[in-house]
Amino acid sequence: MSTKDWILHLDLDQFIAAVELLRHPELRGKPVVVGGTGDPTKPRTVAATATYEAREYGIHSGTPLRTALKRCPDAVFLPSDPPAYEAASQHVMAVLRDFPVRVEIWGWDEAFLGATTDDPETLAAALQHAVHQRTGLTCSIGIGENKHQAKLASGHAKPAGIRRLTSGNWAETMNDRPTDALWGIGPKTARKLAQLGLHTVAQLAAADPTDLARHLGPTNGPWYRYLALGKGETTITTTPWIARGHSRETTFPHDLTDKDDITHHIATLATQVAHDAATENRQITRVSLKIRYTPFITRTRQTTLPTPTNDPQTIKNTATTLLNRFDLNRPIRLLGVAVEYTKPPT
Repeated sequence: MSTKDWILHLDLDQFIAAVELLRHPELRGKPVVVGGTGDPTKPRTVAATATYEAREYGIHSGTPLRTALKRCPDAVFLPSDPPAYEAASQHVMAVLRDFPVRVEIWGWDEAFLGATTDDPETLAAALQHAVHQRTGLTCSIGIGENKHQAKLASGHAKPAGIRRLTSGNWAETMNDRPTDALWGIGPKTARKLAQLGLHTVAQLAAADPTDLARHLGPTNGPWYRYLALGKGETTITTTPWIARGHSRETTFPHDLTDKDDITHHIATLATQVAHDAATENRQITRVSLKIRYTPFITRTRQTTLPTPTNDPQTIKNTATTLLNRFDLNRPIRLLGVAVEYTKPPT
């Protein structure tokens, strides 16, 4: 077998739940839901994740905790602990870097790996073994000629499996699947494609690029066909990820209706994001205010600052001024302030 370049996608299995089960081994095999403070009776909190046992009851990431409690009264609810997940993720990434691979981190629980080998399955198995031995976590690994193929392959490999998806087996694996089985096509785009008579990956792959560009845009239209053909990016970027911005938001247990109260909460959030920027030695160029009305209508307004700054008073004034651009005749359940940064110092 000849040596060639491969892309591997490593996806940690039920990552947040798995970290919690390492800390609470007595809960293995039980339906466990992680989210918020761990109190399922608290309104407007949702699950960050759920174990496979909990998922059998229809509980997934984003499920309201109250709904999860109704679906599975015997579930164990645990509070979310981001610092623990960050530490576990860093441990896994350190394990990966001990191998002859290039590592591109995509979040707490996933990474793309670039490797030159004649046996990617053996490499994948060695990675799985090392991650499990040194961290106690299991992972699924997809192997492809590009990121798109590898990402889809890891999904097919869950849990704790290894799967190869390449140009050689793309058609037999993907052609009969719906278009939203592709990485980068969601339900909304799939509906647009269906309106054009394109329901499967094979139909999208055979579509006229000019026709796609006319209906879906000159960039997006041909790009969707590109994905349907099994193509994708092959570059692995190993430079550390640097945030382009930051946000803070709060969902309130009771709807807000008083403008002074709303203004106070916006000022608090704005001060927090300004502090976050100063801590990271970053300058803010744009401020956005997000409001979610009851029940789920969300609106966002933003403005560009005259000069970059992380001055708390400037960010607070800007965010509270944005409030004047919103309709305050409806109850508010969520407020958020987001900022964009200048490019990081070199």
